Amino acid sequence: MKIPFTKMHGIGNSYIYINAITHEFDASTFNELAKDVSNVHTGIGSDGLIVIHSSDAAEIGMRIFNKDGSEGQSCGNGLRCAAKYAYEHQLVASSLFQIETKAAIVTVEVYGDRACIDRVTVNLGSPSLNRSSIPMIGPDDNQVIAERFDVASHALNVTGLFLGNPNALFFVEAIEEAPIHELGALITDDPRFPDRVNVGFIEIISRNEMKYSVWERGSGVTEACGTGASAAVVAAVLNGFIDKGTDVTVHLSGGDLDIQWADDDHVWMTGPAVTTIQGVFYWKRQALKE
Repeated sequence: MKIPFTKMHGIGNSYIYINAITHEFDASTFNELAKDVSNVHTGIGSDGLIVIHSSDAAEIGMRIFNKDGSEGQSCGNGLRCAAKYAYEHQLVASSLFQIETKAAIVTVEVYGDRACIDRVTVNLGSPSLNRSSIPMIGPDDNQVIAERFDVASHALNVTGLFLGNPNALFFVEAIEEAPIHELGALITDDPRFPDRVNVGFIEIISRNEMKYSVWERGSGVTEACGTGASAAVVAAVLNGFIDKGTDVTVHLSGGDLDIQWADDDHVWMTGPAVTTIQGVFYWKRQALKE
């Protein structure tokens, strides 16, 4: 089976994109397809699969599948790339439009012309701060800010919130020393997070600059996570390291994002979107409908 695809990345966070608007797919195959295309040895190699589809609620919709086949709720870097794809392939008419994800309907704006969009702004909406909205098991439904969190032999302080995805954020003195490989999988699958969680480590550089590393549920360590980096800015405000309304530069392994938790309570993220490969994937199963 020949499956047309486009590989794109947002500051190193790469996904395989398939167009379910102009091609009809068997949606029951997406979980297995995600695992196969993501495999760097036998597939294409990526952090997962993103399906661009039609939507009754927005101009387009998007579904995110991690490299382990599980379905995600949202993806900040994926949203920017999906916006670029939709505009360049004339799936939308305006440079300002909406995308439906499993988590929410978000507004995006692309910059450039039809031939080459290079930057995209995403309005991720308002973060959900109560424990039940993360969700995280606990004695009450308070906000989770610098709460004691013991895991393995480490005594940490966690700030938790939901912003497109559930996030557990930890502040460290130096990002290079963050125990992401040691603790990432343990925290992601910790029973205190019934839906699992993205695990982020933050180093504060100044009142408008930080470093961020992430272990994503379903994918492990990735070069970048847009929703996670945005959640990190919210966490920094909640902990008093950054003022709300400040434009923050977030440095990730794959590059930089510009993020603001605005006074209207919405989180705005701006960053690049890049197309790297277009081609055909030969798959063992029947994904495209005849």
